[in-house]
Amino acid sequence: MPTIFKIDGYRFFFFSNEHFPEHVHVEKGDSYARIELENLKVTDSYNFNSKELKIVSKIVQENYTQLKGAWDEYFKK
Repeated sequence: MPTIFKIDGYRFFFFSNEHFPEHVHVEKGDSYARIELENLKVTDSYNFNSKELKIVSKIVQENYTQLKGAWDEYFKK
């Protein structure tokens, strides 16, 4: 379960056996979300309120290049 980076207590990661579409998992404490990289669509969420999901989506958007690069490097796209 490679961690890409941590920001403000949020951990951004993916699993070693991921599938398309390209996405990232985010957790903080007992909260969790799954966000597609291309369109920032939240496809799964647990214990994050709407304000936190906006923060997380913004972090994904601002760090898209790093997140996409980590995905491509790990899965050798």
